[in-house]
Amino acid sequence: MKKLAIIIILFVLTGTAISACTSTGNVTKESKYDNFAKCLTENGTKMYGAYWCSHCKNQKEMFGDSFKHINYIECSLPDGKGQTQECNQAGIRRYPTWEFKDSKRVERELPFEQLSQYSGCEIPQ
Repeated sequence: MKKLAIIIILFVLTGTAISACTSTGNVTKESKYDNFAKCLTENGTKMYGAYWCSHCKNQKEMFGDSFKHINYIECSLPDGKGQTQECNQAGIRRYPTWEFKDSKRVERELPFEQLSQYSGCEIPQ
């Protein structure tokens, strides 16, 4: 009986050790466009958008997980029937609106090439 208990304990400890060695834990893998998105934000680029806007959704999907690094300002009120005070004061009329450090604004969906051109940030290969 003692031998069986020892074998079970060793089995459990071995399984735990193997699991700990192969687990990814809280390690986050850098996404392909993280540096590009971070550069946009560091260079003062902002994206104004609305949760219901299909073009905004397309922009978010282009970046994938890297979108979390974009300086994104949500303009829509929760009910979708108005715009936030911040966006009203900024003069936002269309979504998405990209604003760059030189105050240049572009009111449409932009491919990475144009975001790079306007911001000076390099697109990853």
